[in-house]
Amino acid sequence: MSESFPRLSARTRRFTLGVPRGFTISPDGGRVVFLRTRSGTDPVTCLWELDTETHVERLVVDPRSLDDGDGDDLPPEERARRERSREQAGGVVAYSTDSAVTTAAFALSGGLYVADLPSGRTRRLDTPGAVVDPRLAPDGRHVAYVTEGALRVRDLASGEDRALATPESPTVTYGLAEFIAAEEMERMRGHWWSPSSDALLVERVDEGPVRVWHSADPANPDRPPVAQRYPAAGTPNALTELFVLGLDGSRVAVPYEDEYLTTAAWDSHALSIVTMPRDQKALRLFAVDPETGSSTLVREDTDPAWVDVVTGVPAHLDDGSLVWVACAEGGNRLFVGDRAVTPPTLQVRAVLDVDHDSVLFSASGDPTEIQLWTWDGHSLLPVSTRSGVFSGRMSGGVGVLTEQSLDTEGVSTTVVRRDGMAIPIPSRAERPGLDLRVSLGRSGRRELATAVVLPSWHEPGSGRLPVLMDPYGGPHAQRVLNRRGGYLESQWFAEQGFAVVVADGRGTPGRGPAFERAVLNDLATPVLEDQIDALQGVAEQYPDDLDLGRVAVRGWSFGGFLAALAVLRRPDVFHAAIAGAPVTDWRLYDTCYTERYLGHPDEQPDVYDNSSLFGDAAKLDRPLLLIHGLADDNVVAAHTLRLSSALLAAGRQHGVLPLSGVTHMTPQEVVAENLLLLQVDFLKRSLGG
Repeated sequence: MSESFPRLSARTRRFTLGVPRGFTISPDGGRVVFLRTRSGTDPVTCLWELDTETHVERLVVDPRSLDDGDGDDLPPEERARRERSREQAGGVVAYSTDSAVTTAAFALSGGLYVADLPSGRTRRLDTPGAVVDPRLAPDGRHVAYVTEGALRVRDLASGEDRALATPESPTVTYGLAEFIAAEEMERMRGHWWSPSSDALLVERVDEGPVRVWHSADPANPDRPPVAQRYPAAGTPNALTELFVLGLDGSRVAVPYEDEYLTTAAWDSHALSIVTMPRDQKALRLFAVDPETGSSTLVREDTDPAWVDVVTGVPAHLDDGSLVWVACAEGGNRLFVGDRAVTPPTLQVRAVLDVDHDSVLFSASGDPTEIQLWTWDGHSLLPVSTRSGVFSGRMSGGVGVLTEQSLDTEGVSTTVVRRDGMAIPIPSRAERPGLDLRVSLGRSGRRELATAVVLPSWHEPGSGRLPVLMDPYGGPHAQRVLNRRGGYLESQWFAEQGFAVVVADGRGTPGRGPAFERAVLNDLATPVLEDQIDALQGVAEQYPDDLDLGRVAVRGWSFGGFLAALAVLRRPDVFHAAIAGAPVTDWRLYDTCYTERYLGHPDEQPDVYDNSSLFGDAAKLDRPLLLIHGLADDNVVAAHTLRLSSALLAAGRQHGVLPLSGVTHMTPQEVVAENLLLLQVDFLKRSLGG
């Protein structure tokens, strides 16, 4: 008997297990190193290598063959890193290589491992403590890592292991990204090797100024509360500094004035750092002299709303030309040197690789698609030619392309050699077993990108179905994309008897800066208006299939905020809501994300009040289910508990489902499975059918 979708979705971590990822291409293009679990239900990630000449795939590291097994015994710093990156698997989930891609280093259960890729020989190295984020020097002779807040370097030949920087207090770490960088800037690292392998740029973080919050586990009263330093909006951030630490023991400070270090890069052309003031209205690129620590401003981008941080830049072509992404003439554009080489209508999302004089980047013309392009120094060339969502890597003239679409199941990965030959890297993911019935289109006055998901068994015009709005709806995240994997849960809800509508409103990416910046100083009104606009537009397109007298909304994180907002402010439209891990008062959320859109709470208190749910508590007269993990360190459980208190004080009935030991993710199989079943039961009871 086949497993139910909720059970299979939980066991496969939403069908992500078994999918190849984390690609590294050797400089000559002859080998591709990557990560993948052995099957679609195996949570232990292994390290693999593909020979692009022979097409032979080889298992390099299986964690189960090592002393540390599957690697689930993690130090707190590594567990926090995985929460920030939303990593749901175990085993070798990250690795680094030397520039020749002949050696790989990784951490497993706090142990430091180094693998010789040609032979597959893997050895564990003794360390004075649990290891976080090991990174090999480009020449492969040393590996740097963090343990107990200290940045250490080990000589792989002699075995000498020494600290280059040791924390001066319990609140200080060297070599790790702070919470804000990892959660909101997609910067997961805090140390960078020099190209000559004789020095590192190292971030020093002092969390001393950050306020301490305490999270208790009511289900286990014998355990002490967990202390967490959380930089809530309007409160102090961690202090960050940079130093160039030489293997010869030298230490050079790299001063900068701005609040945030967004990223750094060190290649043969420059040591670069990018900084941003607290109001996020400027982004400054500096070239640093590693000998003196002095910085020269290379480029400054400003915006009256905010400036976006784009992954993959800064980078340089072989001739030293700067590769950058910035907003110009109404579009997010790729710059090479001082020249914008993409049109304003093509929204550049990320730079994926620079291979000598070619730039591989992702971009959208249609917001529901993410295509791959290259700039070869003279012209733009499309890499992906079919509809869908693509990503990739490029080195030595060899490319790795990943493809998703509504027409194909799962993620397809292909290595493209210089001669054009395509070599697939098989996915071992499980098949969801759902017959998807998804229609992408535009709806409403603003022609919002919208997906309509109907039951596979529904005959058009045979009867009106209750409607489930299933949005995220917030900045910097999309739900309406041309890929099957994004609609599996929505399709399962549809099979239970709902017409599911997914809409991306103002604030979401893909349609350009003006569309994204429409939520400035108001995270409530535009996003809610757009969900209603999309709903009404879809109802006009499907007049005989949607029952607007029975409309529910569900969401998680920002989507949870939006779901609760919907039933509180527009009960005439929305008749029930499920709010998972919702932000209920933006004063309780972190500095970087919140202040980007709402400013400083001391300077704009009315803006925060207007985007809070507390003032609307007395308006609730529709069924509302709040769900929250009590171990959530991103959207802390206080959000739900305080809203529940406000609803109780107003005498408003509602439900609260606390999840003991659960973080912002829900990877636990039992939790993930039953959450889906409980939500369907709530929706059917609330909507009457």
